[in-house]
Amino acid sequence: MSDHAADTDDDQPLLTNEPLERFAAGLDFPLDHFQRKGILALSEGRSVLVAAPTGAGKTLVGEFALWHALKRGRKAFYTTPIKALSNQKFNDLRALHGEENVGLLTGDNVINGEAPLVVMTTEVLRNMLYEQSSTLHGLDAVVLDEVHYLADRDRGAVWEEVIIQLPLQVTIAALSATVSNAEEFGAWLADVRHGCDVIVSELRPVPLEHHYAVNDKLYPVFRSGARGAGGKKASESDKEKAVQARGGRPNPEVLMLERKAGQRNRVTRKGNRVGGGVRLRYPSRADITRMLAQRKWLPAITFIFSRAACDDAVEQVVSSGVQLTTVEERERIREIVRRRTDVLPTADLTMLGYGAWLHSLERGVAAHHAGMVPVFKETVEELFSAGLVKMVFATETLALGINMPARTVVIERLEKWNGKRHELLTPGQFTQLTGRAGRRGKDTVGHAVVSYQRDVEFEVVAGLVGRRTERLVSRFAPSYNMAVNLLRRQGVEESIELLGQSFAQFQADGQSSGRADEIAKNHRALEGYAAHLQSDYGDFEEYWAIRRELSRIEADGAKTRRARRTAAVEEAIETLRPGDVIQVPGGRRGQTMLAAVVTTTSAKSGTPLATVVTEDRRQTRVGPREFDRPPEPVGFVRLPNKGGPRQPAYRKEVQRLLFDVDPAGSGRREDIPVDQHLTEQVNDLRTRLREHPVHADPSLHEIEVWARRHDELKAKTDRLERTMRHRTQSLVTAFTSIIDLLTGLGYLDETPAPTEEGLRLAGLYAETDLVLAECLRWGVFDGLNAAELASMASVFTFEARRDDGPPVHIPTTRLHDAVDAAERHLQRIVDLETMAALPATRDLDATFMEVVYRWARGSDLDRALGTTDMTPGDFVRSTKMVADLVRQIRDSSDGPLRAVAREANDLLVRGVVAY
Repeated sequence: MSDHAADTDDDQPLLTNEPLERFAAGLDFPLDHFQRKGILALSEGRSVLVAAPTGAGKTLVGEFALWHALKRGRKAFYTTPIKALSNQKFNDLRALHGEENVGLLTGDNVINGEAPLVVMTTEVLRNMLYEQSSTLHGLDAVVLDEVHYLADRDRGAVWEEVIIQLPLQVTIAALSATVSNAEEFGAWLADVRHGCDVIVSELRPVPLEHHYAVNDKLYPVFRSGARGAGGKKASESDKEKAVQARGGRPNPEVLMLERKAGQRNRVTRKGNRVGGGVRLRYPSRADITRMLAQRKWLPAITFIFSRAACDDAVEQVVSSGVQLTTVEERERIREIVRRRTDVLPTADLTMLGYGAWLHSLERGVAAHHAGMVPVFKETVEELFSAGLVKMVFATETLALGINMPARTVVIERLEKWNGKRHELLTPGQFTQLTGRAGRRGKDTVGHAVVSYQRDVEFEVVAGLVGRRTERLVSRFAPSYNMAVNLLRRQGVEESIELLGQSFAQFQADGQSSGRADEIAKNHRALEGYAAHLQSDYGDFEEYWAIRRELSRIEADGAKTRRARRTAAVEEAIETLRPGDVIQVPGGRRGQTMLAAVVTTTSAKSGTPLATVVTEDRRQTRVGPREFDRPPEPVGFVRLPNKGGPRQPAYRKEVQRLLFDVDPAGSGRREDIPVDQHLTEQVNDLRTRLREHPVHADPSLHEIEVWARRHDELKAKTDRLERTMRHRTQSLVTAFTSIIDLLTGLGYLDETPAPTEEGLRLAGLYAETDLVLAECLRWGVFDGLNAAELASMASVFTFEARRDDGPPVHIPTTRLHDAVDAAERHLQRIVDLETMAALPATRDLDATFMEVVYRWARGSDLDRALGTTDMTPGDFVRSTKMVADLVRQIRDSSDGPLRAVAREANDLLVRGVVAY
């Protein structure tokens, strides 16, 4: 069954004006209705938010903004979240508008930066706004591609900073994937930009069919027939819903296969083994490739959530003999590869496995992931777009904006490792990946294939197919760099007002308005309850205060006693020895049985646990939850010398030993004694209650019912008010705390305005900005040579992908001293952040120092990486981040340090890093 059909103008009024028609005349295909709406708004000077599926053509709306600015002699920027996408867009626009009209600014690359049309990363535009760059003069429009990156935990704030600070006369074309709260996001844009048209299209330009690959066959995910489940004839409405992948009935043929597979080797109640059944498996990567080739469903992208698995997949397919290219195509592949790679040294190409890589490309098969160097990735992109590479095995990063549409998308596994555990893809992530299938203007239908999922039921697989998307949530939070940059241009009140325009504040206010209504309603109810809290016998408020105090003390006492009892139980478990015999819960409720302790361990939380073998021959673990009093040994047995508790023979021998034990005592220590002082307090309060006049009121029970309702609602309302204050004031509170901290350190004066050191901090755009500024301020970098400075800079940018890597080696004594000094500055900053209730700056990471040092000293790629398990792609990306920070150090310093930083940048940006 198919996903969303293409948007057509058949039932829509024709939207047009002169600029739109002139732009459309240069296209070789008709504009969709949502594109016309977006272009019309931009041509009339209004900002737009266009939310549409991947491949729907929303980029065309942004390209109109560029075309329109160029035609009127104005300037326009096109921003992207990643440099690879910026480079790709730069090349596309140069081919469209001419080299003289298009520039590129990506931090490490500046080409024709004063051109009328400039492509850049969003961070570059943010920095330009803070610096009030002259390049902003004459700016007419800004295209924010992939604006849903605003929800990114680490970088999302940049998009809000740009949107808030762009001059109001600049038109914004915000292009987003489909998100569930596009209207809310658009309402915020309209609020801060004084108007914004929200255009949402959920229609795919190319219909998408979903398939399930089991054994050697592809099955439709949804039933495609006249009859629905159970033989009921499907209505036209049902069919349409299935076509839209909404409520489509999972293919009963696949469901039957799963049921038969579940019955394989089943044992009946009589003990007979049922034979037959079906063995289900996922097709091999080579088989999938052949299936798609036979059906003429190539080119395809197979998403695999592991870089190593992508490389393994290429090797498996190539070694199986798959050949997807002709002689002529192989010659073209070799020509493109030679042209792309002739800038790299032969030694680096050898280290990168150039020969095997070229061989797989000639077969029409390639990998694409962040572990590859950019030149290899971009070569794969060019070959795939040209139809020369037919199957690409890629990680999910390929789905984040790179223009590589395919006819078919294959997803191997629906579960993805999130750093802690495997999690099922969300419907939004699934939609993002499958959105690559179906090439506009080339395919009449796209295909999404999911391989058989051994651990995920087919109905769950079918449930992922649909138009459900994630909510866009702001990650905006003030930082040190943001604070000094805002205070360079305006005062505190104006800066706070600017923070109040953030999407984070907009969402908080939206949530708070609903809470405010609920709080007001609760206060009215509380007034009604209060009218019933009266007694003719005396002061009920005084009486109820005593009752509240009594309840509080009794609850606190019980809580304290439980905590002491738990601590005593944990201590008792920790003192148990292998061979101790204890009483554990077992049998009927309230009964216990004997068990022999085998080992004692601790859970990850530190809770002590004992592994025991019980008298009914079971191995189990017991902890504080199993004991209401501290356990005490009632005997001892000598455990078997051989085997372990997992082995039946071992457990049987322990059971025999337990039968000979005559328990000494109850196996439970005395309970925790009651606090005498607490008892006296409770007795005193109870006496005061009995002697209070209200205690004799015959209506006391009814009044107490109203009082309990009042207290419960009051507690709930107080929680709502605290939450509301936190949400609405958290940004301002954090900002003022940052101002106080920076003022105390001398980065802001009493105005507050940036001091000389504050202005240096304003030019440092790193997550560890304040620690870096302190290190520069107190001379941590002084005396380092260029290679050492580059190595030291990596400490502030690099974060290891895992914690269990090889031991860190710091190359020189001077660097040892520098790292020690930086760690001291970090600890001092973290202490200040803790006192100010601010998030702690992340740890510094010296893992990458030695690699950077060797590279800066002139080593080739192989020697620089040495014995590390870092991929070349990670090396290039991480080294470019180091070089970017080195340039920031250069630009914010003077004297010898500036010269050394300039030299360090030159040493870093060479070979594969310079590409």
